[in-house]
Amino acid sequence: MASSITTTFQPSPLRSSFFGEKKGFLPSSPVTHIGFRRKDVECKESRIGKQPIVVPSNVAITMDGQDLNVKGPLGQLSITYPREVIVEREESGSLRVRKAVETRRANQMHGLFRTLTDNMVVGVSKGFDKRLQLVGVGYRATVEGRDLVLNLGFSHPVRMAIPADLNVKVEENTRVIVSGYDKSSVGQFAATIRSWRPPEPYKGKGVKYADEIVRRKEGKAGKKK
Repeated sequence: MASSITTTFQPSPLRSSFFGEKKGFLPSSPVTHIGFRRKDVECKESRIGKQPIVVPSNVAITMDGQDLNVKGPLGQLSITYPREVIVEREESGSLRVRKAVETRRANQMHGLFRTLTDNMVVGVSKGFDKRLQLVGVGYRATVEGRDLVLNLGFSHPVRMAIPADLNVKVEENTRVIVSGYDKSSVGQFAATIRSWRPPEPYKGKGVKYADEIVRRKEGKAGKKK
């Protein structure tokens, strides 16, 4: 006598919960917030920041906490360091900028403020200069008192007041030399002069730096016959 087997299909509670039914899987414990562990940042030593700064004999250094004052024959400059870096005076007389903490920002500030400090020492002892060249027919420059007058093809000459901490000299009416002990001021004033007539790429006319290479473009070709 053959026996009959009867099976009853019962849906999985998990499957019912997946399709949105009310009866289904319920977690036995409440869901907690999942956190992620922050990966440690490995900060390498800046190759520029770890170099010492040689101080000449004619430069006086004054340090007061995070403030540094540099005085030389050409002028006087000061700077305030952020809390991520510190400056120290070594027995040899040179300066060294060090990191106060091991963070990514400290690593960035390390090389930056070492360069700024070195620019201050070099600026008050030797100074910086920036040379510009005027290229174009009728383009010329002259110094009238404490004003720099530029003729750049406009309907009127451009008159620029020279800052008190800078010196401007003109050679052969087309070469402008900006000099001073603050490197940022020298670069900013030279960039302002250049911005009045940047060199154009077709004929190269305009105001350019003496060591600047202007990439030239080929003009429109005429109609072929």
